[in-house]
Amino acid sequence: MLKRKVHILYLYPMRFLHTFFLLSLLSIPLKMQAQFKIDVQGHRGARGLYPENTIPAMLAALNLGVNTLELDVVISKDQLVVVSHEPWINSEICLDANGRELSSSKGKQLNLYELNYNEIANYDCGSKGNSRFPQQQKMPVPKPLLSELLAAVERHCREYKLPATHYNIEIKSQIATDGKFHPAVDSFAELVIEVLAKANVLNRTTIQSFDVRPLQYINGKDYPIKIALLTELPLQPEKAIQELGFIPTIYSPYFKFVNPKLLEYARLVGMQVIPWTVNTSEDMQSMLDFGVDGIITDYPDVLLELLKSR
Repeated sequence: MLKRKVHILYLYPMRFLHTFFLLSLLSIPLKMQAQFKIDVQGHRGARGLYPENTIPAMLAALNLGVNTLELDVVISKDQLVVVSHEPWINSEICLDANGRELSSSKGKQLNLYELNYNEIANYDCGSKGNSRFPQQQKMPVPKPLLSELLAAVERHCREYKLPATHYNIEIKSQIATDGKFHPAVDSFAELVIEVLAKANVLNRTTIQSFDVRPLQYINGKDYPIKIALLTELPLQPEKAIQELGFIPTIYSPYFKFVNPKLLEYARLVGMQVIPWTVNTSEDMQSMLDFGVDGIITDYPDVLLELLKSR
């Protein structure tokens, strides 16, 4: 325990330290994990309520009662797995090492694949908030390492006797950015797998991606991991599956493209349908009426209340 505390103090600048004391306030579970037929997934933790892809967002989602924590990962210059949606410092939600605003062009120049993690940890990605999510609580918080996030979540579940949570981790890669914003997909996947294996959570993890290549690579290995194919265009699922080359455990389309025909096909081939990112109660209700297997949402509190009322 002492070793871990020293590690955190070393990685994070002093201005972030009081955030870790705030974690103790988040550590009081509000509700038990959801006991519903569908998989309730907290998008980037609970982005509507806390800074995205941060430890506070993940603990808040657990406290609400989600089944699965959804998050994104990228790779730093020193080959560490960092929890972040963009492979750069997003000026919309992050401040620089001195707490100052970043221009959009400057933020995109801060390529995480060209920065060591001790440099990345200097940026505050919680105090500014997110204008698209006015309910989001502001707090100084850095982008965490995947290993640190897993350790915090697993410890939280043990301490408060919560059911072991599941993880849905997106590998952020594409052909156009190979070697520029991330390593080759096989190396990318292996770095992520190594962290998951050390945390002993492989059998509770889904790897998802819009890029079929890391999914194909992982499918060719003997890992106890579920695979989810993400899609954002109104594709016929048969064509998307044909490109992937195998039937994934989960098909995750943009929610507006969910329809009875898609659900019928999924049932026929034996895969689950878990759409993203569903944020209004009306859209959640529509997805539930279609019979989806899970919902990814920035507002797991809204979804859980809706499920209780059904």
